[in-house]
Amino acid sequence: MSSFCNWILASRPKTLVAAIVPVIVGAAFAARGLAINGWLFACVLLSAVCIQIGTNLANDYSDFKKGADTEKRLGPTRVTQAGLIAPNRVKAGAIFTFALAVMFGVPLIVHGGWPILFIGLLSILFGWAYTGGPYPLGYNGLGELFVLLFFGFAAVAGTHYVLTLDWNPLTLLIALAPGLHASAILAVNNVRDIDTDRAADKRTLAARFGRTFGRVEYALLLLIPFLVPIFLFLVFHFSFLIFLPLLSLPLAFQPLRIVFTRTDGPNLIAALGGTARLQLIFGILFAIGLVL
Repeated sequence: MSSFCNWILASRPKTLVAAIVPVIVGAAFAARGLAINGWLFACVLLSAVCIQIGTNLANDYSDFKKGADTEKRLGPTRVTQAGLIAPNRVKAGAIFTFALAVMFGVPLIVHGGWPILFIGLLSILFGWAYTGGPYPLGYNGLGELFVLLFFGFAAVAGTHYVLTLDWNPLTLLIALAPGLHASAILAVNNVRDIDTDRAADKRTLAARFGRTFGRVEYALLLLIPFLVPIFLFLVFHFSFLIFLPLLSLPLAFQPLRIVFTRTDGPNLIAALGGTARLQLIFGILFAIGLVL
């Protein structure tokens, strides 16, 4: 049981909403025109979650090897740094989870063809390259861009395509909302870890440009998604029900207040949870608005 709990901890459950929400949103947009295939939707969701967990495990392993995760770190426990799971086992866990993502992706590739294969392979490759490889994205200020591309555009557009076999340019606008919220989850982590990241030469945007920049970036990533439903209503004449996600706006106040007033680990961990909760509620309401 202790070992199982350690693996659950390593998977970073609070971050998994970043993989789940864009799939739900992409499927909801697909459901506007036809009845979606439940089996394909389940495979997309499971593959996306496995890619997220694999990325988290690879990040846990690589950050430990590069010295970014130390006993001075303020964030949630990292199993490799804490000695809860051996580094080679964490690495093997990442590879195994990516393999599961491929397994769940096979029916999607059979159905959707080479575009789905391309998206899936790139997602796994960059999931590993986020903190691993010769040019780790997270160490060179590209983390937020990576998250927006793969947990926003690729996830929403890819889900919509595999369920409809049609590319709709509007999915890119719709993908902005979950993609930016997923990036906000990363941004609050980067604000929290500024000191240890700088010590490890991990040049996140917050580490490069300072805490004030990181806070403003976080606020923009958290709030810009609320403009997407308004734009869809005004420009593309969606029903007024597309305003449903705006009901989640009050959930943004607490994490924003914490990020702008606190620097200690426990409070910023709470802001991480609040950001994930906002993304989930916003995403569900957005999906309902898209369907209706």
